Amino acid sequence: MFPRITLWFAALLLALAATIGTFSPASAQDGSTPIPVQEVFGDQNISVELLADGMPVAGEEWMLALRFTPDPASSEEWHGYWSNPGDAGQGMLLQLDLPDGWEMGEPLYPVPQRFVQELESGDLMNHIYKGAYTVLVPVTVGDNVDNTTREPVGGFVQYLACTDEICVPQDAVLRESQGGDFARWRAEIAPLLDAEASFEIADQKLRVAIPLPQSVKLTGPHVFVANERLVSYSAVQTFMRDGDMLVAEIPLDEFGMGEAQALSGILAFGDGSGVRFEAEPGDVPTGGEIIAGPVGMGSPSLWTLFLGALVGGLILNIMPCVFPILSLKAISLARAGESDAQARSEGLAYTAGVVLACVALGGLMLALRAAGEQVGWAFQLQEPGVVIALLVLASVITANFAGLFELPSLSITRGGEPASAFATGLLAAFAATPCTGPFMAAALGAALLLPIAPALLLFAALGLGLALPFLSIGFVPAVRKMLPKPGPWMERFRRIMAIPMGLTALALIWLTVQLGGRGFAMFALVMVFGVILALAVVGKLQQRSKMAWPAFGLIAAPFLIFGAFALPASYAAQSADLSNSLLKPQAFSQAALTEARASGKPVFLWFTADWCVTCKVNESVAIERETTREAFEEAGVIAMVGDWTQRDEEITMFLSDQGAAGVPLYVWYEPDAEGEQLPQVLTPDMLIQRAQAR
Repeated sequence: MFPRITLWFAALLLALAATIGTFSPASAQDGSTPIPVQEVFGDQNISVELLADGMPVAGEEWMLALRFTPDPASSEEWHGYWSNPGDAGQGMLLQLDLPDGWEMGEPLYPVPQRFVQELESGDLMNHIYKGAYTVLVPVTVGDNVDNTTREPVGGFVQYLACTDEICVPQDAVLRESQGGDFARWRAEIAPLLDAEASFEIADQKLRVAIPLPQSVKLTGPHVFVANERLVSYSAVQTFMRDGDMLVAEIPLDEFGMGEAQALSGILAFGDGSGVRFEAEPGDVPTGGEIIAGPVGMGSPSLWTLFLGALVGGLILNIMPCVFPILSLKAISLARAGESDAQARSEGLAYTAGVVLACVALGGLMLALRAAGEQVGWAFQLQEPGVVIALLVLASVITANFAGLFELPSLSITRGGEPASAFATGLLAAFAATPCTGPFMAAALGAALLLPIAPALLLFAALGLGLALPFLSIGFVPAVRKMLPKPGPWMERFRRIMAIPMGLTALALIWLTVQLGGRGFAMFALVMVFGVILALAVVGKLQQRSKMAWPAFGLIAAPFLIFGAFALPASYAAQSADLSNSLLKPQAFSQAALTEARASGKPVFLWFTADWCVTCKVNESVAIERETTREAFEEAGVIAMVGDWTQRDEEITMFLSDQGAAGVPLYVWYEPDAEGEQLPQVLTPDMLIQRAQAR
């Protein structure tokens, strides 16, 4: 990532070059303005050529094209900018040397993409184009045209080429040549709406009413405003629909102009397509169905969402995500049968731990998003430090279950104490919530857009649903009587439960490799070994009734200090390896998805993460199967995957646009149709039937 000052410095260089070069971004109409003959920066990173659609005809519109092409030999991924680059960057500055009486129109752009830059001072939202793109330039031809003697049109263009790390000013001398795929380039340009839109500025928001047929599907709408310094580019946009009218509300730029005499921009539909609009000040209707943005009129009620979160948390108890902590819950449930009072107190304590953990995780996620971070549900497992902490904890609990040592009275494995049940609830919620199950998706997606209080209420409902079975055992004697009586079997059962907990620790070791590489995982294992060695010594001292825990500190401290220094130094972020997939999928990006959908073939897009157990079960059951591969090949289905194991702003943004707070997410695109979200739990033949139904 590059700092904000780099972008502004590059923009300043362009502005100075434009001034020194004695030309303006407007076309030279009288032919007197000379075309610069010496390149200042060059165009080696993103080259550009000026192409013409046939020969000009007197009195008619003639179309030119600026075709921008990133250097295919470069190891860097270069991108260019829309006319309004967003928070940083630089739009194109173009001069054409036209004959007298000829006039250059406003350049026409494809639908841009959103690109978030993470900075310490706050995130920046830029409007960019990845890969090759074309800007069309309409020219009104004068009456004085003679194609037999006419000199090719020339000109000069300045623009900015950027990667994730650097920005380089570019320029080029232009000279007209024939050729190019104008039919495709015209189709890529966002068409202009026939009807005029209206806008108003009120309550620190820009409100735009855009006439759009209700039949137009909007999977992830976004308004790219052409007016600079008017709106906050990175702010969440709210969309309401009332029949054939779409209303967008966009927060204003805190340091911007705050007013506009006219408005123009592009409404992106979310699938790579969109329309241009022009708006004049006028009345903007209120009400309608909210299709993106804070929950309100026309959306599910808060109580409906609350019920969805409650049921979703309840179902989470039987989801694969919860399997690693079943050992903790099983022992706690068995202990609850000792007395009515103890069962009730443990039930309440466990519920308090679960609800507190869910609210804390949800509140932290909302706070990070408010600060500009692109995070979603289960973001904690994208952090290597959190995974290491869970690895140590799972290893310690495994050793405790196996009888290697005994924890003190605040143990999460000893019975009879509310503190133990509370700690179990905290860990259960923390480890059980990485994946979203049925009913949870809508509630958690809405929580990302709701005000703080109702959003936290939904997270509390999720925790209550997760804790409900344990709570019912504490307060319903008939349910509690179904549990076996406490006895010596509990000690044997605890030792047996060391097996699933040990498997959890092994899974966390594998996840550590996926996040930071083998060296990172090796150093983590050294630290875990030191902790377990110290606990083994503690166990031996406990058997002799000697003071044990000072010994733990003496033995474990060197290993913990070693880990504190070695782990950050050895961490190397890993990229997703798609070569082992039977479907040979493409890596997700908005540009890749747009290109795949333009191919006229069906597209199956799935989002996964190595820490999401539900994702991995779905992949083994329905996706990574030979029969699925054969069905996809026969139907020509394009497979695409977004790996969210590590933080990825583009994936997070797509998930948010789809109303999903986390993974798994499965979307099926038929040719020339909007995407359809599939269930979060896939059946073995679901994808095969989709492919064969074509």
